[in-house]
Amino acid sequence: MSDAASYSIRDGIAVITLNNPPVNGLGSVLRPGIMDGIRKADADPAVKAVVIIGSAKAFSGGADIREFNTPKMLVPPSLPEINDAQDACSKPMIAAIGGFALGGGLELALGCHYRVALPRSLLGLPEVKLGLLPGSGGTQRLPRVVGAAQAVQMMTTGNPIPAEKALQVGLVDEIVPGDLLEGAIAFALKAKGPRRIRDLKVKLEGDPQQFFEKVRADVAKASRGFPAPLEIVACVEAAVGKPFDEGRKEERQRFASLVEGNESKALRHMFFAERQTGKIPDVPDDTPLRPIRSAAVIGAGTMGGGIAMNFANAGIAVSIMDMTQEAVDKGVAKIKANYASTVSKGRLKQDEMDKRMALITPTTTLEAGKDADIVIEAVFERMDVKQDMFRKLDAVMKPGAILATNTSTLDVDAIAAVTKRPQDVIGTHFFSPANVMRLLEVVRGKKTAKDVLATTMKLGKTIKKVPVVSGVCDGFIGNRMVEKYGQQSLFLIDEGCSPAQVDAAAYKWGMAMGPLAMGDMAGLDIGWEIRKRRYVERPNFIYSKVGDKIAELGRYGQKTGKGWYKYNLPERKPIPDPEVEEIIQKYRAENKIKTRPIADEEIVERLIYALVNEAAYILEEGIALRASDIDMVYLTGYGFPLYRGGPMFYADTVGLKNVLNSMQKFQSGYQGAVWKPAPLLVKLANEGRRFND
Repeated sequence: MSDAASYSIRDGIAVITLNNPPVNGLGSVLRPGIMDGIRKADADPAVKAVVIIGSAKAFSGGADIREFNTPKMLVPPSLPEINDAQDACSKPMIAAIGGFALGGGLELALGCHYRVALPRSLLGLPEVKLGLLPGSGGTQRLPRVVGAAQAVQMMTTGNPIPAEKALQVGLVDEIVPGDLLEGAIAFALKAKGPRRIRDLKVKLEGDPQQFFEKVRADVAKASRGFPAPLEIVACVEAAVGKPFDEGRKEERQRFASLVEGNESKALRHMFFAERQTGKIPDVPDDTPLRPIRSAAVIGAGTMGGGIAMNFANAGIAVSIMDMTQEAVDKGVAKIKANYASTVSKGRLKQDEMDKRMALITPTTTLEAGKDADIVIEAVFERMDVKQDMFRKLDAVMKPGAILATNTSTLDVDAIAAVTKRPQDVIGTHFFSPANVMRLLEVVRGKKTAKDVLATTMKLGKTIKKVPVVSGVCDGFIGNRMVEKYGQQSLFLIDEGCSPAQVDAAAYKWGMAMGPLAMGDMAGLDIGWEIRKRRYVERPNFIYSKVGDKIAELGRYGQKTGKGWYKYNLPERKPIPDPEVEEIIQKYRAENKIKTRPIADEEIVERLIYALVNEAAYILEEGIALRASDIDMVYLTGYGFPLYRGGPMFYADTVGLKNVLNSMQKFQSGYQGAVWKPAPLLVKLANEGRRFND
């Protein structure tokens, strides 16, 4: 036996203890030890039963992610081979689950004949979140234990269930209230014999054909664009209609196909990319951090209120300030309404809401937040307004406080320059709604201190964001790229597309919403204000003015009930508006623009490749640290489809040479001068390389 899987005998019960921290991943050091223990116990006449146990904190988290894409993944025995040994074992085998049994960890537990668990342990098969399905009999065993309906729900969502629920549905045989090992041994001593799950029939009420027709329709609707959920349904259908070994063979075939598919590769890329965002080459992991015990937010509007909620959710006291009592009261009322809505949906308890509200202190004076460890301003997006606020904060805030700006486009260095402590200034670009969206762009100024950057990155994770470092430029990573995306959407309208056609093509491809609908949601007045500034700052930048024509009429989007679409408020469903079509037709005529039919494929290529090309400039300039950081910005902040892995990963899957060829074709079309390929893109394409190499 190895150190990773110890073997002992207690009262005639063989105990195989998993010891592969931190989560007992089923890696190359652990699998052989488990197999050896099973064989040893089965061959010993004195052994009455077998218990497989991890720690109170972790039975097993499944595959060892540290061995992904390495030869260690292939070291025998495989988990399916261990499952075969479990099925062949002549002694009752009990899984003693503490903490969690997830993925392959639950498949190991399902290979056992019985399962006992500590209260509040979690059991689940989350493979779908990596674009995969359970590959070691999970799709065949779970339906035989909990029934087809429960199994489909667990596997297609990937969400684990607590031990108490597992007991109700039959996944767990007993809850152990005290010592897990003692409870498991007691259970083993009274176990009547092996009970192989493979020999059970799948529990399914009603007609199987009708059941699976409905399940496929429901799952397809809930998992738009993701292939794994429907493949899971097919495997469960095989579990219902075929012998165990045939169903297991089908599971392996479908698993192998998904592993090689771009969707799973994209989701695995995202999994690792998220863990890379915190690695900053010149900021060591052991950089001392500044304590963040309290915070202050300037601005009680939608953005400021959402930011304040993040702190309260994390248990950090926060003051929220605005110029008038009316504005503060309105902001706090909105926060309270947001929490109350969550309570009404059963996702938050009333006492927890009360605790969070108690952490939020409304005020109309900056002095009330002067002792905060970090202050974040969320005032109007204009340089003179921001600079005036930072002069005041510089005079009021205590020494060592972090001064953060929530600007979405403005020069953080210019804001820092009006203070006497530019080393304490940083950008924290939250995304609306700030209490929901996961992305946090952390904008590093030229003089931002390393400890300020490290502290802000750690704080981002504390408030459950995905913090991504950006350098200073107009729009940082996300908004600098989205400007090119929006630019192409307007050019497409110039050339003959309707807003609905552009949005439908983007949505069908996988975007959460199209660019015009997104503009309506964000507010067209914001983009218009930015364009007016840029007309002065960058007179050579090419814009279609059709967006200005819409905004000039006071059509600012959902907030006014009219934008690119009209809205029957309070409903937010976009409705095509003939008035917009008249504005577009008039603009085309005035500018003598010749229209043509445009296929959805071209719409998507122009929108997405515009993002990719600008991202290549951003990467080359060092604004982003790595291509995967850019992907994370778009996956967590801009509704980019998860199963496509982000703009850079998607371009890699298409092939950078193919991307470049399409861009060169666009150069001969309408406003083709904007399609100037980034030197980095050209270099990598010609070398046959990828952004994410």
